[in-house]
Amino acid sequence: MTSDESADDAYDVVIGGASLAGCAAAILLARRGARVALLERRSDPAAYKVLCTHSLTANAYPVLDELGLIPALEKAGAVPNRARWYTRWGWIEPKAAPAGPELPYGYNVRRSTLDPLIRSHAARTPGVDLLLAHQVTGVLREGGRYTGVRVSTPRGEREIRARLVVGADGKDSSVAKYAELPVRRYENARFGYLAHYRGLPLRGGIANVWFLEPDMAYAFPNDDGVTVLAVLPDKKRLPAFREDLEGSFAAFVRALPEAPPLDAAERITKITGLVDYPLHSRRPTAPGLALIGDAALTGDPLWGVGCGWALQSAHWLAQAVAPAATGRGDLDKSLAAYARRHRRELAGHQYLAADYAKARPFNPVERLVFSAAARDASTARHMHLFASRLIGPLRFLSPAALARATAVNVRHRLTAPATRP
Repeated sequence: MTSDESADDAYDVVIGGASLAGCAAAILLARRGARVALLERRSDPAAYKVLCTHSLTANAYPVLDELGLIPALEKAGAVPNRARWYTRWGWIEPKAAPAGPELPYGYNVRRSTLDPLIRSHAARTPGVDLLLAHQVTGVLREGGRYTGVRVSTPRGEREIRARLVVGADGKDSSVAKYAELPVRRYENARFGYLAHYRGLPLRGGIANVWFLEPDMAYAFPNDDGVTVLAVLPDKKRLPAFREDLEGSFAAFVRALPEAPPLDAAERITKITGLVDYPLHSRRPTAPGLALIGDAALTGDPLWGVGCGWALQSAHWLAQAVAPAATGRGDLDKSLAAYARRHRRELAGHQYLAADYAKARPFNPVERLVFSAAARDASTARHMHLFASRLIGPLRFLSPAALARATAVNVRHRLTAPATRP
């Protein structure tokens, strides 16, 4: 339910932030028997995040399915996020194997559609109190544990106590800040700008991504015929870009291989972006406290994985702590299990993303795999699984995968002269 005040300020779980991670965690924990206070600093239940890739990678599909959101997303016009990637060796275009199953997919959907949808779903979930206009202003501690939060509301200050405090309030998390949790930062040597276009034709009718080494760009088709178009150049280009943002943005896009025709579309938003967007990681747990989504780990936006990881981390937390959060288990052990899962699933991905955020060219292993994926359907499908975060770095770069990529490239070198005109 949605309310401004609850009659009782004691909960099993209090969650700061009612966006993707917070709403998903609230729904999943409440279904498992927890009483949840879901706090949102904004007063409008239809509020949404503006700067986002607006993409739910395929790793999030099982969570969306468990939440019961798939029918609503498809009714809202969410677009299956199939993609093709440009490299110096040509386009990587993953396709299902002959007579094989369809490639896994998630959805591209604007946050103006997605955020109100999942928030209203949370508000209707029995056991969830959605408290709007509740800004976290401090955390409560007793005996070395976090036991609740202090919030500012339109009616004044209040304290909300709970067995478990959850920070789901983004990369600049107030919960993490007031809990004094350290953060590890990784500099991002790219800046980014994006805009929304209606009626923008895309080659193949699917997402297009350009690896230009070191610059990047992507075009993601979304609901209601709107495409999100983003450019992520090396920061060395920033001074010139700022001199004429509109002209620089358009010129960058028009120079892309198989560039989408801007003149055939209508730009429906201003060009917005961030010139400094570092990656960061925090330890996702402390006594009586957990972080999910961007509060725990903020990745590089060029990969479009933040929304998927927000939903996954909420799911991992609910699986690990639900019994203990309702007083039927050891909360510290449950939080430790969540922290291990979070580290096991995401640390390798973040390591690779932080390294690539240096705006460097492809390294030798990346050249091996990307070139093979442009030449070989099986390697392209393997890359699709990694880009969808359905497999981790160890499997993506396994000896078998690297051996196949090597064989593909050797075969290409041996046959290329005979195929030249």
